Amino acid sequence: MSVTPHRSEWLRGVLELCVLRTLAGGPTYGYAIAAELAEAGFGDIKGGTLYPLLGRLEKNALVTVEWRAGDGGPGRKYFALTDAGRAALEQGTTQWRTFAATVESHLSPTPAASR
Repeated sequence: MSVTPHRSEWLRGVLELCVLRTLAGGPTYGYAIAAELAEAGFGDIKGGTLYPLLGRLEKNALVTVEWRAGDGGPGRKYFALTDAGRAALEQGTTQWRTFAATVESHLSPTPAASR
C-alpha cells in the first residue's frame, strides 16, 4: 500500500497517540509496536521515526523503559505506559475524536439550498 504525502503528514500528527494506544495493551518493544501499527493499516513506520518518538515519551514520563534479556538473542528495550501516559492517551483520544468530528463535518457536502 503506497502512502501519499498527505497521509504521511496526517500520520505524523497522530502517531504519538497511536503509539500510546498500542502500549495500552501492555509492555512491548519497538519492533512489535511498528508491526502492530503496520497491521492496523498505518504502513511501515521506520525506526528513525519510531525510536525518537519513544525517547520523547520516556523523557516526558509517559512511558517507562526496561531492558529484558532476549530468548537466545540480544536484549530488548520494553516500553510501558505510566499513569501519566494513560491520562495522555485518554485526553488525546478525546481531543482527536472532537477534531475528527469537526473535520468530518466540514468535509461533508452541504445541501445546495444553503450555499
